[in-house]
Amino acid sequence: MPTATEKQAAGKRTGHGAMTAGRARSERLEARISAEQKQLIEQAAALQGRSVTDFVLSSLQDAARQTIEAHHRLDLSRRDSEAFVEALLNPPAVSERLHETVRRYRDATGA
Repeated sequence: MPTATEKQAAGKRTGHGAMTAGRARSERLEARISAEQKQLIEQAAALQGRSVTDFVLSSLQDAARQTIEAHHRLDLSRRDSEAFVEALLNPPAVSERLHETVRRYRDATGA
């Protein structure tokens, strides 16, 4: 079984990993990691049959999307909660149309 480094080299020879979603990779991201972290990442990439670069980029993108989605859900939940409490504390005035609808309902049902 080829190592992650060998697969990464093969990917470079075949052009895999040079493009992301149809765009050339032009930005660089660097990180210092321990030998244990590197070994773990290489093993995981190899198990998925991916280059280390593709594995790391995919994992980072997934984590970034999840973080952003969680933030949006939290933000919407807070905003929705505030709107709900505001409606309870300061309900809008009852319109004449609603009064008429209630009257017709009571007449029709005897309530």
